[in-house]
Amino acid sequence: MADDRRDPGTITVVIPQAHQPQSDALTSAYARHNPGTRSPQIGAPSATRGWPGAYTIPDLAGFDLLVAMGGPMDVWQEDRHPWLVAEKAAIATWLRTLGRPYLGICLGHQLLAEALGGEVGLMASPEVGFADVELTAAGRADPLFAGFASRMETFQWHGAEIRRLPEGAVVLAANAACATQAIRWGRQAYGIQYHVEITSATVPKWQRIPEYAASLEAALGSVGAARLESVARVKLPAFNAAARRIDDNLAAIVTSMAKVTGIR
Repeated sequence: MADDRRDPGTITVVIPQAHQPQSDALTSAYARHNPGTRSPQIGAPSATRGWPGAYTIPDLAGFDLLVAMGGPMDVWQEDRHPWLVAEKAAIATWLRTLGRPYLGICLGHQLLAEALGGEVGLMASPEVGFADVELTAAGRADPLFAGFASRMETFQWHGAEIRRLPEGAVVLAANAACATQAIRWGRQAYGIQYHVEITSATVPKWQRIPEYAASLEAALGSVGAARLESVARVKLPAFNAAARRIDDNLAAIVTSMAKVTGIR
């Protein structure tokens, strides 16, 4: 999601959420085009027990943009994934104290709401595969979605959703399955429930994650699940173009905020 046009002064911290495979493409893209990118492995699995209690979040004061990715865990599973507590606190500090730009994808989208006082819960049924979402009036006017059509096809893989927005948040995109497909809090914090960062390796990697495999089967059945990779491959150029546009728009927002606030 990053390219050579990104402001070279932007330093990004990307949180991949415990080695979640989707993070690979985005993290490597930011690192390639932003030498200052750091990617702490929050809750990285150990050889002895899946998700350890030890984790490290860097001092965030020197960063311009915080990006939190997705993972198979849910935001309320703090007993199984104790690093969620520290990450929610870090997101809240980043936004309420530092006031800097944020982008959350899937779990990162839900963590944005939880960290700021919203509520996340299970959906009636998981949303997996390809689905259209519609920009709201606020979404059509928002700079993150500049250049996008009001209705767009997206790639989905989630079984939870934001049920109650935090105070100060607005919905930017929705569909019948999920009323909070994209949100903004304040001027600078964005959450996107669907996946803009997919690559040709996304579907086969996620199919090997038990939680994802279960939701895939529940949503699409065995036939649909078997076809998902081949269908995604055909649609990938359009999704990559949309990802590039989101990245360009986000870069412009970060640059604009830096000029206004004097950060960096």
